Amino acid sequence: MARKIATNRTVKRDELVSFVQERHRGVLSTTRIDGRPQMSLVTIGLDDEERFLVATYPERVKMLNARRNPRASLLVMGDEFNSEWVQVNGTLEVLDLPEALEPLCDYFRVISGEHPDWVEYREAMIEQGKSLLRMSMESWSPISQGGFPARLAD
Repeated sequence: MARKIATNRTVKRDELVSFVQERHRGVLSTTRIDGRPQMSLVTIGLDDEERFLVATYPERVKMLNARRNPRASLLVMGDEFNSEWVQVNGTLEVLDLPEALEPLCDYFRVISGEHPDWVEYREAMIEQGKSLLRMSMESWSPISQGGFPARLAD
């Protein structure tokens, strides 16, 4: 059986955007007050301005961390554990209601398409007191996939 070889491919921004646009699973890393990382499993979307969107609640630790220190990293991965992934570094912007309401609609739209009842969706977001994190794309790693080093190919 042939061994799967690890890959790392450096990409420009347009290829990165194409890669992350269709992926909605990620791990967001913010910084705790003691300087250690806080990692959160998140569902992500990419808006028209190429910013990552994460819906959440204002009392979540990732929100508290983002308010204190907006620098963050996001691991974007596919549906399969061993599929390709990329780490994107950027700055978080915290949006609370009412400012978050239309960006929350954008979040839903880029992940799931059009909602059958936008009035109902907006009411639910207000009732739940949802917030939104928006993260810029400032730098990124190569798009990688795990496996054996090339020297062990055979």
